Amino acid sequence: MVQINTTDGTTPQHTRVANALRAEDSSVRLRAALAVGSNPDPVFLETLVERCAVEPDFFVRDMLSWALTRLAPEITLPRIRQELGSERPQARSQALHTLSKIGDRSAWDWLTRGMLRDADDEVARTAWRVAVAFVPEEKKENLVDELVLQLGRGDRDVRLSLSRALLDLGEVIKPALEKAANDPDPAVAAHALATELLRQNPETGFDAAVEEARRVAIVGANPATAADGSGGAAATEAVEATGAREAADC
Repeated sequence: MVQINTTDGTTPQHTRVANALRAEDSSVRLRAALAVGSNPDPVFLETLVERCAVEPDFFVRDMLSWALTRLAPEITLPRIRQELGSERPQARSQALHTLSKIGDRSAWDWLTRGMLRDADDEVARTAWRVAVAFVPEEKKENLVDELVLQLGRGDRDVRLSLSRALLDLGEVIKPALEKAANDPDPAVAAHALATELLRQNPETGFDAAVEEARRVAIVGANPATAADGSGGAAATEAVEATGAREAADC
């Protein structure tokens, strides 16, 4: 069969696949993304990136990101970097997600405070995860200082994401969590205490840690300890004692 090329290098087959990526049926879009990834062709770069920004189905989005990872990084990374500054939150979030899949740690230099503080929870959560994966060892403390500013933010899922990101950084988070446990905002203090409890005992579930942190925060806020400004420290000590007690019980 003779293949007819258009002036921009595409073929009728390219056009059909591109149309399938925009089909109404999500299963058709999923198969099209799989086909593109299975037979990577740079001609689909722009279509894949554009679909990432608007695709409503999680599984299709993930397949689109996978298809992008199948293209040469030297052409994919510059285009994805452009999306990090998009006005569309999903475009920013999916670009960050795709960077994590590509795994090029030089992308650390592209991550900004604005991304870690993004007003859109999904963008921020993805940025936290990517930053933790790419951060150089000598920059970990700086990243911790930035992430703890987000303690107490959002709903349960957002807080769980932040706790996981912090915990993945290891022991370096301990001083920052101890300081945050003294925060006058009870939501920040409780989140810091819950994360510290999880650091000490990873087997503790997040919800259980939050509940325990709230209980400990009440103890720490007791007038007897708050009078001399030691409420936060007392709460931290109580969490440490709780962690030691639970470890001994295991």
